[in-house]
Amino acid sequence: MSAVVVVGAGIVGASVAYHLARRGVPVTLLEQGPGPGTGVTADSFAWVGGTGGDWPGGAQDLREYVLADYERLEAELPDVALRRTGSLNWGGGPDQEPRLTPGQFRVGRGDITALEPNLRHPPDQAIHIPSDAGVDATALTSALVAAAEAHGATVRYETAVTSLQLSGERVEGVRSATGPHSAATVVLTAGTSVPQLCEPLPADLPVAASPATLARITAPPGLVRTIVATPDFEVREVRDGGLLMVLPTRRERTAHDALRPLRTAFRGSDECRLLGYRTGIRPMPAHGPLIGYATHDRSVYVAVMHSGVTLAPTVGRLVADELVTARPARELLRCRPRVH
Repeated sequence: MSAVVVVGAGIVGASVAYHLARRGVPVTLLEQGPGPGTGVTADSFAWVGGTGGDWPGGAQDLREYVLADYERLEAELPDVALRRTGSLNWGGGPDQEPRLTPGQFRVGRGDITALEPNLRHPPDQAIHIPSDAGVDATALTSALVAAAEAHGATVRYETAVTSLQLSGERVEGVRSATGPHSAATVVLTAGTSVPQLCEPLPADLPVAASPATLARITAPPGLVRTIVATPDFEVREVRDGGLLMVLPTRRERTAHDALRPLRTAFRGSDECRLLGYRTGIRPMPAHGPLIGYATHDRSVYVAVMHSGVTLAPTVGRLVADELVTARPARELLRCRPRVH
């Protein structure tokens, strides 16, 4: 019997499996898709920020560790590298401007133009976060899974988990399309599927499904130099000549519709071409991350959050520590699901 079965090989599940395996825990990672990071992780904008963005509920207690945990993973996994470009964020009126936190800077039009010289109409001001970065979320997930396997983890793809395996009120593993998988502890990291899997349990898991459309675009190298977040879209360069862009999901798009905001905003974008776009369904817990035991006997543990890409290295470390030591992590106290 595996000590732990982790359900879902997106970036959160991969991180949990890696950190457990690295500490010598027998772990089996189950994924319904054909490989790691093929679900919502593949549709992530993958903006890694330790200071900016929205940090609801217990996420606020995790933000200070994000960049240090990413730096640690870069040292532990040679193929992992952040693309450190910083970010520029603007939108709304003066009454909606966020209060600055350490590491954030309010910059004017001159600085904005220096950071993004191809903007046609730079705003009067924006929030600049020099430490923000992007990451290839699928490549990072693959690296975490490969490292977990190197430390002894078992990985099974095309293994859709259909239900928990119950013996009385205790969960003793999971059932899948390929058969049962026994475990002392089941860790559910399968995003929007987690509440359904937990229906027999005494836990409240308010998780909404939030669609986001991600476009992949060819572009002149250096057209976009930072992570740019406007009221209408977000865009960043993932490699020389390649952009990722988050679009509103109001309707199906033609290539012209998808590229119009970019061409309106940036000089030189007439050469851009749409490679494709896909809408992913992100898990959005109502009050911030849900991380903790979903049963009184500690046989099921859940980890559901937005943004999984930003938080995964930190959450994987903390979850593994809780499971190994049986000591509650102070940083996760505001993330606990409510168990009746």
